[in-house]
Amino acid sequence: MPMAGFKYAAPRELDEALQLMASAQQPRPLAGGTDIVDQLKTGRRTADLVIEMKRIPQMQRFDVEADGLHIGAARSCTDIRSHPEVPARYAALYEAAGLIGSVQIQNRAALGGNICNAAPSADTAPALLVLDARAVVASSKGARLVELDRFFKGPGQTILEKGELLTGIFVPTPAARSASTYLRFIPRNEMDIAIAGVGCYLEIESSGLVKRARIALAAVAPTPIRARIAELALEGREISDALIEAAAEAAVSAARPISDVRGSAEYRKDLVRVLTRRTLQACVQRINAGERAS
Repeated sequence: MPMAGFKYAAPRELDEALQLMASAQQPRPLAGGTDIVDQLKTGRRTADLVIEMKRIPQMQRFDVEADGLHIGAARSCTDIRSHPEVPARYAALYEAAGLIGSVQIQNRAALGGNICNAAPSADTAPALLVLDARAVVASSKGARLVELDRFFKGPGQTILEKGELLTGIFVPTPAARSASTYLRFIPRNEMDIAIAGVGCYLEIESSGLVKRARIALAAVAPTPIRARIAELALEGREISDALIEAAAEAAVSAARPISDVRGSAEYRKDLVRVLTRRTLQACVQRINAGERAS
């Protein structure tokens, strides 16, 4: 199906892009294009102006600094997977980026697009949620940082207002004695979206007490969500198999899945239980392995 007519712009400066976003009636940012191009072809989204973002320096930023990871919104999944410091420090994000489509898709798909598409099943969203990521949002009026767990409003909906752009993602440096991971379940081996996905971050003191816990769920609610009740079940308590089981049950209570052709609501709840258990166990193993290595 051919796309409806629209104008195309490829600014090299962020200010120019923001002016275009403010002046057009239906502007659509284009970074990787793996979602928006198909949406424009099928009429699920319309545009009078498509704005290419890859030439803008801020959109291509990729820096690991003392305060954390700064990623421009146009950076691809392959960029994330290729950075030498991402696998160890930001394992959940590294793992999620490697699950998005084929290698060809990962070479094109931009992190900003995966977030702004706001699909309930977005793989990078729960990974970033457990890492306490923040969205860097800019407009012609200025810039603001938004906690990612406030970024999603509903399926395909974000807090971005007219004229605003997601320019990047900031992920704080994880604490010592911490680990993160992301797991999902799909009906096929690859090239599919999650029936359920779970991200986890744990920070455990040397005494064995859980100092900080983050659990986020994908494809089991209208948006990617934090399972805060499961986090509270963990924090301040000594890690154990029984505690992990209790947290997994608590995560199920946070899920609000639907039944569709890909899986029933009860099936998705069972997957949340299993995946939460496995991600928590993986984080504990990684923390223990790091302690032995040091």
